[in-house]
Amino acid sequence: MAASADRIWDLVSDVTRIGEFSPETFEAQWLDGATGPRAGARFRGHVRRNGRGPVYWTTCTVTVADPEREFGFSVAGLGGATANTWRYSLEPAAGGIDVTESFELPATLVNRIYWALGGPARLRTNLDGMRATLERIKAVVEQE
Repeated sequence: MAASADRIWDLVSDVTRIGEFSPETFEAQWLDGATGPRAGARFRGHVRRNGRGPVYWTTCTVTVADPEREFGFSVAGLGGATANTWRYSLEPAAGGIDVTESFELPATLVNRIYWALGGPARLRTNLDGMRATLERIKAVVEQE
């Protein structure tokens, strides 16, 4: 992205703006008095799975908030266990910043079964969603 690392980091770490960028999470709000990104801060995201439904809230915890370098958060699943972890990594590059969005699932039995059955379709959805999210962020930071 042809923008500064601080500008990009400000967008990816501002969960209240996720609805502008994500095809699935259409709003989010900080919890427990948090007002911005810091490790341990919690927020909840309002998700429309696959962009269609079902619609539900998830509770997330910031796992890393390293300004201008990385922002990550875990998503709580059933019983509060981590269902997945999302990250945005920023690396200096010629003419701007390379931004990578990624996700990681814990190697639980439930996840192994889920990915054996629905993994290819979900992976396509996640990759398409990450591409769309990054393109939308790029459009915002490059027009400023």
